[in-house]
Amino acid sequence: MHRLALLAVALLAAAPASARSADVDVERVTFDRAPNGSGVVVRVETSGRVPAYSIDHSGGSLELVLYRTRLSRRVAQGEAVWPVASYRVESAEGRVTLRFEVDPAAEARARPDRNSDDLLLTVTEGPPEPAVAADVPRSPVSRWPTPRSAARADASAAAGPIATVEAAPPTTGVGPITGGEPAPVVPEGAERWRLDTIVLDAGHGAHDFGARANGTSDKEVALGVVSRLGPMIERELGVNVVYTRDDDTFVELRDRGRIANREGGKLFISVHANAAGSSAARGTETFFLAPRGSSNAREVMERENSVIELESDPSAYASFIEGGDIIASLAMSAYQEESQLLARLIEEAFVRDGRHSRGVKQDNFIVLWAASMPAVLVEVGFVTNPDEARYLKSDEGLDRTARSIFEAVRAYKQTYERGLAVAAIGR
Repeated sequence: MHRLALLAVALLAAAPASARSADVDVERVTFDRAPNGSGVVVRVETSGRVPAYSIDHSGGSLELVLYRTRLSRRVAQGEAVWPVASYRVESAEGRVTLRFEVDPAAEARARPDRNSDDLLLTVTEGPPEPAVAADVPRSPVSRWPTPRSAARADASAAAGPIATVEAAPPTTGVGPITGGEPAPVVPEGAERWRLDTIVLDAGHGAHDFGARANGTSDKEVALGVVSRLGPMIERELGVNVVYTRDDDTFVELRDRGRIANREGGKLFISVHANAAGSSAARGTETFFLAPRGSSNAREVMERENSVIELESDPSAYASFIEGGDIIASLAMSAYQEESQLLARLIEEAFVRDGRHSRGVKQDNFIVLWAASMPAVLVEVGFVTNPDEARYLKSDEGLDRTARSIFEAVRAYKQTYERGLAVAAIGR
């Protein structure tokens, strides 16, 4: 069974990430033809930004879960439009679930609307366009349903799940599609610099558990995040993803960089879970390469670099350890600005999702030094903190963590490709 789990991060940071209360009302579900005419855009109108959402798509079944949401008592449902055959809406335990029956060949992706707090789900009859589609404007009719639909919704809410809504016959366009920011256009001649390959590195693996506490480990959390982040990047950005590991195997630090370089990576992201002597330590932090860091950063660096003791030939790193400052300085100078930008964007995305950020830091990580490209190491939380360990063991926690990193990658890609366009104009 093919399963795609995606999660989006809200722009609100008022509630902690672990909060389960319903913060947002789902008020209306509408359908409009997609801009290219080959699918439909489902708009989920809400009273505020959805804190998080996930997609599970398998064959003809598509499930969209909106976390920390509830159904408005006056929720209205539009008629389904092909390739959505029918759908139903349910609400329970602080979340709203939309279950769609779709064409088995359909593709789906979801994203927040740029011009409102709504969530947009695009269901197409073929592979989605790599560029972000323009936002479909809200229907000009009132946000509130007609008396008839309101009565139907109230009756359904009282009885349990809302009734299935069958698809209307396909129609042609519904008027002009406006809004949204177009993807940057990479000029001719700059194609080889396009951000076309991202390397994702799930830390540790196999006999190397990394930090272990509270029923989980560094290696499990890292792989859980990466296995969700990769499909997001491929499907929503149209960027090729290379994994240093995609199962519970051990890859030596120098080989992780070699994989990235061999595959022509333009960006390297290494994912880990943190640990501390105190169970109170919490939060995320993102590192980029530097010859020397703070004492706090040094503790993380020493722990992550200690993996070489488990490798086949620890002496292979002698030149790095002995002359690490010189080697790292050379590597750092080429990509420092880009790496620092991505690190900052990642931590900002975590903060928007309500996570506690310990900030952007620098130090001498072997795994970053080995990758000849902009590179960051992300510590997504502390497995030694019971609350964070519980969060990072959950599907919701892993999904939301992956989505935060994804949103940072999306912003980085846009900034990077705008820079390519400006550079090409100046030639």
